[in-house]
Amino acid sequence: MSLCTVAELKSVLGVGSLYPDATIQEVCDASDAVLLPMLWADTHFNTEHSNTTTVGTLYFDTLVKNTFYVGQTVVVTNNKAHLNGSKTITVVDDYSISYNITGTPAAEPRHAVRPYGTVTISPSTDWTADMAIQNAALMIAVEIWQARTSTLTGSNSVDFQPSPYRMSAQLLAKVRGLIAHALDPRSMVG
Repeated sequence: MSLCTVAELKSVLGVGSLYPDATIQEVCDASDAVLLPMLWADTHFNTEHSNTTTVGTLYFDTLVKNTFYVGQTVVVTNNKAHLNGSKTITVVDDYSISYNITGTPAAEPRHAVRPYGTVTISPSTDWTADMAIQNAALMIAVEIWQARTSTLTGSNSVDFQPSPYRMSAQLLAKVRGLIAHALDPRSMVG
């Protein structure tokens, strides 16, 4: 579920049924794509993977032995298709986890994943229940909508030339006060 709903965004924009719900949903999804990676989540990043025809293994740069446990279900993304999905861990080593895979994939040796794969433990926080996060998502969605539909609506310089930076780093800066309590410290590097 999106942090910002189609109905909320339509109401704020005042567009009624002028645009199809699918078009509005794209903006809501884009808002989530901007905001969710910045929020605290129990997410870990694998740097390499390998597999036999029945077992997939993900490798990490950090110690994961005390992070994961056998029998735990995790959601794996950004790896090869046969490694992705909801998986139940069968082996935990110091720097790797393994789980059963389905289908008939060819065996692959250990190799790098770029960009890193993502392993997420079931979330313990429902961001859709946090009004500050929902309002931040709505504000970002409005900015995205305005950038898509209204040309020359960025700030203007002294000589009245439009600024092309409506979707710049300032997009998150506008809502940083709303999301400060939920920011993932790993997202604040740089």
